[in-house]
Amino acid sequence: MFFGLQKYEKSAVLGKFMSRLVKYFVFTFLLVIAGVHDIRAQYDKDAFFMRGRRALADGKYAQAIENFNVLAQLDTADYWNYFFRGIAKYNLGDLRGAKRDFDRSVRINPVFTSGYHYKGITDSRFGDYDSALFNFQKALELRPGNVGLYFSRGVTYFLSQQFDKAVSDFDFYIRKEPKDPSAYLNRGASWLFLGDTLKAMNDYNKAIRLDRFDPEGYVRRGRLYAGQRKYEQAISDMNTAIELDTTNTFAYFNRALMYYEQQNYKAAMSDLNRVLKDEPGNALTLYNRGLISANLGAYEDALSDMDRVLDINPDNVLAHFNRASVLIELGMYEDALDDYDRAIELYPDFAKAYMNRSYVHQLLGNAKASKKDYDTAQKKVREYREKSASGKTSFADTTQKYSSLLALDAEFAKKDFNDELLQHRDIDIKLRPMYRFVLTGKKDDTMYALSQGYENPLIVRFKKSLPVGVDVSNENVSLADAALSEAEQAAWKTTSPDAEEYFLRALYEYAGKHYNSALNYYTQSIDYRDKESGIEGLYRCFYHINRGALRAEMIEFISSIESNVQVLSMDDSGNTRARVKDQVVRRYDYSDAVADMKEAMKIVPDLPYVYFNLGNLYCLSSEHVNSIENYSKAIELYPYMGDAYFNRGLVLIYLKDKEKGCIDLSRAGELGVQDAYGVIKKYCEDEK
Repeated sequence: MFFGLQKYEKSAVLGKFMSRLVKYFVFTFLLVIAGVHDIRAQYDKDAFFMRGRRALADGKYAQAIENFNVLAQLDTADYWNYFFRGIAKYNLGDLRGAKRDFDRSVRINPVFTSGYHYKGITDSRFGDYDSALFNFQKALELRPGNVGLYFSRGVTYFLSQQFDKAVSDFDFYIRKEPKDPSAYLNRGASWLFLGDTLKAMNDYNKAIRLDRFDPEGYVRRGRLYAGQRKYEQAISDMNTAIELDTTNTFAYFNRALMYYEQQNYKAAMSDLNRVLKDEPGNALTLYNRGLISANLGAYEDALSDMDRVLDINPDNVLAHFNRASVLIELGMYEDALDDYDRAIELYPDFAKAYMNRSYVHQLLGNAKASKKDYDTAQKKVREYREKSASGKTSFADTTQKYSSLLALDAEFAKKDFNDELLQHRDIDIKLRPMYRFVLTGKKDDTMYALSQGYENPLIVRFKKSLPVGVDVSNENVSLADAALSEAEQAAWKTTSPDAEEYFLRALYEYAGKHYNSALNYYTQSIDYRDKESGIEGLYRCFYHINRGALRAEMIEFISSIESNVQVLSMDDSGNTRARVKDQVVRRYDYSDAVADMKEAMKIVPDLPYVYFNLGNLYCLSSEHVNSIENYSKAIELYPYMGDAYFNRGLVLIYLKDKEKGCIDLSRAGELGVQDAYGVIKKYCEDEK
């Protein structure tokens, strides 16, 4: 009834190759370039370069990018700057941004070996192996003695399934670097896919002898033992790996499979639970735990796990198939039928699904539909046997097709539990919040060069007209941060307040979370300036911005109380139809907030914050096309508005325009929105 436990495909074995590759070369580059960077550069350029390089060496990649961004403004011809910024982006998972920087480095210097090298690595991560091999060849022509290039090319040959060429490159690399255990691990994996388990075992043993404290060698060798059904040796290796690294969830996962093969279900469940403790969103582990629960008759637990799997990846055909089997055991025949329908839709030749659906139709009294499915299942089995007998197909071909079809969510296949390269944790995907004026406490008129901050003469004049410090921000500011002494408050509070005083009162009420009072004061400030012209009349734009932002925030507060917070959901909502039927999703009316932003736009039509806020409001109202248009207008007015790129990227990904969305997220990260890199890692990693 149930399909067996799912194991990692080839790509899972490869996950650490690129990580090891990056770690191997980056530090070497940092040391070498320290001595060759152009000492004729200006002092400030050297300072930013050194700060960026130090942050890169310390793993503070976002901080490194900030320094390299400033250097890019000072000197657009420094190819090393773009190269190092590309490495920082690469390590943050922003492959698109990294590729752009590596491309630029070789455009500036066409004989820049390192640029071609990392272009090749990045192309390989994208699955563009022809381009990767071209770039490696270009680099080798420039520096044929660079053995690291053979390592990189070997990895690419492996990923493109040219295993014999991969072995050849690793052979060359090992001759020059015979004490690098990662090379033996990689060559061992290549031998494994060439079917030579003896040579693979020899390489894994050699890697372990070179570094007895690296758990990776024990994990690889243990998996090979398990493939040979030598479970005692396999479990022993996994035990050693876990002793060396008690957080190695990949070792726990593999040991669980080995315990399962020995029918030690309690130990298997314990290890899977240990994985999920650190990786609660690991769908492959959830899937396997669900299968074990079903086999043990714990159907409610199995159903819960399968629901979560399908919430992560709605197109996992095996999860639909096996959840249907659980639903049958629970007597939920209609829901089981829906799952078999979906499994067949995803895989029309799935004979077993037709057979099981025939059984469900029979249980529901649908005799005609039951017979039709039974006949279809028998027909597909006959067709497969005929093709197999005539040589038109083979079991290997079918397995390859089936494995591809049944590939779990991309996060499964790529997941090698390596936090250095790819962080897998549940990410709360939310829009960057709306902009409005907030209290900052002390007045600060300091201007910083190269800050790329937005400057608007009207905003500057308005801020100077107020007795307290304010600024435009989308960050939360506490009342304590902006508190005034009683004497300072008395200096601007009067018995006959004007528009600015009403506005300031609103800001203080907002900081104290007295939203209704703040809303009232914003309205009074708008009414006070309603008929005015001139400069002061234009200030009404700012009052509308703040009132609109407050109205939207009040709606979000209400929705959070009702447990219906509106955020941008990246996946189709709901798990199973049996559960979705009972869900009630309320729509909230943002029309008043939209009206405020549109009124602000009429008064000052070239303010990017207004368009950004409208983008958010339209997104929350599910008007995604209008949302994108307004974010684009905000970017047109202020090209360095990272939050606008971030939010537009989220909306584009939601609308399935992933490529454009990921480019926007890359730009947002480059402009300092660090939240972008978490989203990039979750939705933009396309390595194959």
